Amino acid sequence: MVFAIGFLGVGSFLSLVWFSFAGAALASVVVYVLGASGRGGPTPVRLALAGAAVSASLGGLIAGLTVFDAATYDYLRFWMVGSLAGRRPELVGELAPFVGVGLVLALLLARSLNSLALGEELGRGLGVHVGRTRLGTVVAVTLLCGAATAAAGPIGFVGLVIPLVARWLAGPDLRWSLPYCMLLAPVLLLGADIVGRLVLPEGELEVGAVTALIGAPVFIAMVRRRKEVSL
Repeated sequence: MVFAIGFLGVGSFLSLVWFSFAGAALASVVVYVLGASGRGGPTPVRLALAGAAVSASLGGLIAGLTVFDAATYDYLRFWMVGSLAGRRPELVGELAPFVGVGLVLALLLARSLNSLALGEELGRGLGVHVGRTRLGTVVAVTLLCGAATAAAGPIGFVGLVIPLVARWLAGPDLRWSLPYCMLLAPVLLLGADIVGRLVLPEGELEVGAVTALIGAPVFIAMVRRRKEVSL
């Protein structure tokens, strides 16, 4: 999106969303390749760490690019924090087709992903087409994350905290934990937005900053717990 706004002059949302999808797809592939490299394959912690590293690298690249374009910087400095303020109600209708397809695809893949969670070889033995499942997962992630990021900016840690809570409530079966995520994620997002509007006597704290304050300790605790288990 930074490239589209700063170098191509793209301004309409429907045009920007396609660049958002392209960026989400590329980031998903890079994160998976990094998380899957080495022994052990793509474990949740390795994927989370790879995602954090890619996010930090892209953040630095974006900061460098926006320095050379003041107009792009003014537009993106609020978008990069992540906020629900000033968003048009029409965005719901514009995003609905992309989000709907992504949700349906994710739910359809839940059973196959449950099998792959047992291991790739066992998943194949249970009749799962590994390549097709991974491709479908990338498409679902691209549609959902790309649409959300294009609309509200890169609001971090929602995708890290909510799956852990959903797994704790519903168990490891994705056929149940995914619907829980669909219900709990908006609750966290709206709650963080309300807190951000009330916590300061003047002005407001952007929702992306509030979710980061909530999610960072959870991320650290998850990594520490995984290290303790491995020891």
